[in-house]
Amino acid sequence: MPDPKTSKNIILLGFVSLLNDISSEIIQPILPLFITSLGGGSLAVGLIGGISDGLPSIIQVFAGYWSDRLGRRKPLVVAGYGLSAIGKLLLPLSGAWQQVFVLKTIDRTGKGIRSAPRDALISESTDKNNRGKGFGLHRAMDSSGAVIGSIMAYALWKGGLNFNSIFLVAGVLAVGALIPFIAVRESFRPPRDQLTLKLSDLSPDLQRFIAIASLFALGNFSYMFFILRAQALFGGGEAVAAPLLLYVLFNLVYAGLAMPIGIWSDKIGRKNVLTLGYALFAVTALGFAAVSSLAGMIILFALYGLVYAIIDASQSAFVSDLSGTERRSTSLGLYYGAVGVSAILSGLVAGELWARLGPSAAFIFGAAAAILASLALLRMKKIEVQS
Repeated sequence: MPDPKTSKNIILLGFVSLLNDISSEIIQPILPLFITSLGGGSLAVGLIGGISDGLPSIIQVFAGYWSDRLGRRKPLVVAGYGLSAIGKLLLPLSGAWQQVFVLKTIDRTGKGIRSAPRDALISESTDKNNRGKGFGLHRAMDSSGAVIGSIMAYALWKGGLNFNSIFLVAGVLAVGALIPFIAVRESFRPPRDQLTLKLSDLSPDLQRFIAIASLFALGNFSYMFFILRAQALFGGGEAVAAPLLLYVLFNLVYAGLAMPIGIWSDKIGRKNVLTLGYALFAVTALGFAAVSSLAGMIILFALYGLVYAIIDASQSAFVSDLSGTERRSTSLGLYYGAVGVSAILSGLVAGELWARLGPSAAFIFGAAAAILASLALLRMKKIEVQS
């Protein structure tokens, strides 16, 4: 049972994510449009989407390991959010897509530093019977920030601000996201000198799930391709405004369902929920491969939000379920690192397929990887949940 005083950490960390995601989601829906305005094509979008999200994930391996070794979570979490704020503050200075790549990588490196220790802190601020609820609450607050941020992006664009001015607003908000950390508390944990960074040291169930999650990540390419797919259906000023509104819809569905689905996963099991989520992603990706109408796009972005509500928190909670307290942050870091390598490959493969064979080929590839991951997860037998 967690210390009652630390249970408020989930709320405080939720507010950090709320503010940070307002900042991030002001940037996210217009970033692929900004990249193309600087001369970057689908390969540049794929490179930035894959490398900037995937490569920093490898850092999570070491951040999770050092968090367990030091017996501390908060310093690494604060440092990660701070580094992301720096990357966002400098983004308005970009004059070429290659500069966007560097600054986006700095931003996401911050995510790499903070994610595993933060999720370990969330896990340690609740008990195993309510872990899905705790992660779901955090993701709900996180995605509520995404809703606010994407609405702000639309409002700022319609208000006449250019890309660079919008990015400056986002950078200032990212700095403000550091304020709730003043009240975050963590219990002292003795340093763990005997920890290793070997997948073989993880439980067999966790090793299998990391392999399955990595397979799914190979097909779960960057949201930027979904934005570009939506943009292709519109012309003129609507080519920016309509994808922004669709992204708002995605975040509304995600925010509204993240916590209920987290609670649901506590009741019926993370494996069952994730199997459904992977299968639903395959259906959604196939829909994006064939969509040709606004009505279809609205349905698909809503489904995309549902998929993320099912998958995002449940994957982190499942890794926590399958790892012991003494190496939970290390386990989360290894998970994020493995998935990050797949994200790099995913962005590059999707970008290449998009450029050579068209958008449909990229989405069909994503659906195939998700179907295989869903079938592999179904084959996992009885699973032992750790405290």
